[in-house]
Amino acid sequence: MSLVHINILMAFTMSLMGLLMYRSHLMSALLCLEGMVLSLFILMALIILNSHFTLANMAPIILLVFAACEAAIGLALLVMISNTYGTDYVQNLNLLQC
Repeated sequence: MSLVHINILMAFTMSLMGLLMYRSHLMSALLCLEGMVLSLFILMALIILNSHFTLANMAPIILLVFAACEAAIGLALLVMISNTYGTDYVQNLNLLQC
């Protein structure tokens, strides 16, 4: 395993640790999720390029599409919660009853 792969896995692990530790605010949770998805994207693209597996070239792009959808839904939820309650606490998600 090369140094680049180790750094990307460390970035994923740090984002996961940030998600587990700073989950009181929705904005910090969304940023940690975005870091996890971007590190997965880079790792997937590197593995596909190194293995010369041409059939899987669309997999990183599909991951980016899902990441964009996740970011849009997360930001819409953040705007709705901050307009309704004035804060971005994750505890307010229980009050939405969804």
